[in-house]
Amino acid sequence: MLTIAIVLGIFVVKLVDIQVVQADEINADALDKRSIPNLTFGVRGNIVDSDGVTLADSVLRYDVTASPRDVRDFTRYSTTASGVAVETDVTWPEAAAEIAAETGQTAGEVQRIIADKLAADPDSNHAYLARGIDTEAYRALVQLGIPGIYFEAVQSRTYPNGQVAGNLVGFVGSDGAPQAGLEYTENDCLQATNGSETYEKGADGVRIPGSTVTEKQAEDGNELVLTIDRDLQWFTQQAVAEQAQAVGAPWGVATVQEVKTGKLLAVADYPSVDPNDVNLTEEQYRGSRVFNSPYEPGSTFKSVTAAALVDAGLANAGTHVLAPYRFTKDGASLRDSFGHPDLPLTLAGVLAESSNTGISILGERMPTADRFDLITDLGVGQRTEVGFAGEEPGIVPDHTSMDVQTKYATMFGQGLATTAAQVSSIYQTLGNDGVRMPVQLVEGCRTADGEWISQPTGEPRQVISARAADETVHMMETVVTDGHFGDTLVIPGYRVAAKSGTAQVSDGSGAYGSNYLVSMAGVAPAEDPEYVVTISLANPTTMKSSAAAAPVFQKIMSQVLKTYRVPPSSVPSPNLPTTY
Repeated sequence: MLTIAIVLGIFVVKLVDIQVVQADEINADALDKRSIPNLTFGVRGNIVDSDGVTLADSVLRYDVTASPRDVRDFTRYSTTASGVAVETDVTWPEAAAEIAAETGQTAGEVQRIIADKLAADPDSNHAYLARGIDTEAYRALVQLGIPGIYFEAVQSRTYPNGQVAGNLVGFVGSDGAPQAGLEYTENDCLQATNGSETYEKGADGVRIPGSTVTEKQAEDGNELVLTIDRDLQWFTQQAVAEQAQAVGAPWGVATVQEVKTGKLLAVADYPSVDPNDVNLTEEQYRGSRVFNSPYEPGSTFKSVTAAALVDAGLANAGTHVLAPYRFTKDGASLRDSFGHPDLPLTLAGVLAESSNTGISILGERMPTADRFDLITDLGVGQRTEVGFAGEEPGIVPDHTSMDVQTKYATMFGQGLATTAAQVSSIYQTLGNDGVRMPVQLVEGCRTADGEWISQPTGEPRQVISARAADETVHMMETVVTDGHFGDTLVIPGYRVAAKSGTAQVSDGSGAYGSNYLVSMAGVAPAEDPEYVVTISLANPTTMKSSAAAAPVFQKIMSQVLKTYRVPPSSVPSPNLPTTY
């Protein structure tokens, strides 16, 4: 009896030690061995166009994982249609073949993953068999009931419209991190907040039902709303691509902007990236040249010099100038793009004929510093308010130290560099009575309940007098009515104001080569402009003048006026004289 009492006493002491004294430590150690922490993901916010059409969203995908030490032959139990129970023995090689059929692998690849893991660690309990399978494949694998196989839900980014606005939307990496475009710059709006949970697993490595505890709730990202019109974006991209291919241009860009608001309705690049398969596109075309590639704008910049002269009271549409073919002064030498005798032109005629010599002679009337102040006020040399990923500010030379040749060249768009977005903004200002609106690509960031939590900021600025801006627009009408393009720019029923540009391109050694960047920029209806369209084509091979850009400008502007049901012009053009 004494011996029994002693033994029982020892057991009691040991039990007290285990269940009371060491209880917390032992429980914690046991929980640590069977408790698995798990990251839970919030859903990244959608990117939508101005009408709410989805341009980027997130879908659920699944990673197929395995516990290598628990992979084995097993018996599958099933029931026939008549209710008869069936037992089927399934070997691991057979199970590997079933997995491979759903994941797009071979049975050998699946077996090799498990074998390699076990060779490295016989107690291994985690291996990725396949990543990012869709819901259909996931459900099929679940139905197979293979021991040691389980799944992790993950997010995947998808772009339903492919290349349409792909240049703007950007893309994310395989790890979900934003890499380019608005996905990158607007990540604060789009990104989700991850949560966390823990669950307990059994000896076979499978999650124990009902053991999951949420420690931090995941939060979804917000919706990014763009000013872009998806349908117009598609049309503009198609038009640019077709014309670029037709004239042999390696790349081209186009913009459509709302005059009264500064909102970009279409920003087209050719070639353009498909965010669903980024590797199909060369790296240089994975962004947007509209924002990222400054170029010498050429004669589309003559409108700026003309507006500056009118604004300063130094000229008007009817001011006379005798424009020679070649102009030399103080060591500077320049010429027009076509041979001609001295031409008696008005300032309107200088724009219609796109005379480099004429604009240079008239431009001399204005102090260089004042002209460059206007260039800066128009946004050249500064990034736009969009702040696009990799956006360039352009190049404005220091007018206090530049040579005489550059002084004259900047009057007709050479010797400085702008982006297509800046050119669009210049013409928006001219069309808006001289009021420059902040360039806008993003409408704002919106929560799931419709609350705007951030919207672009920026104030309108009167950059040019309304009188000078309106007179410049009327002068640009002569490019359409009296210029070299005949019916190419005419849109029946509408007054169109435009300016062409054919800029020489550097050969990379500091000199101009044989290539040209051809452009067209303009507004319509000219009596009360509502929309800006710009188009630029780089280094065309079959047509090296702005005539290559004119047809696509007319095509896009026609579509814009039709899409937004702009009433036809009801008052005639002022019919300004171009010669004297």
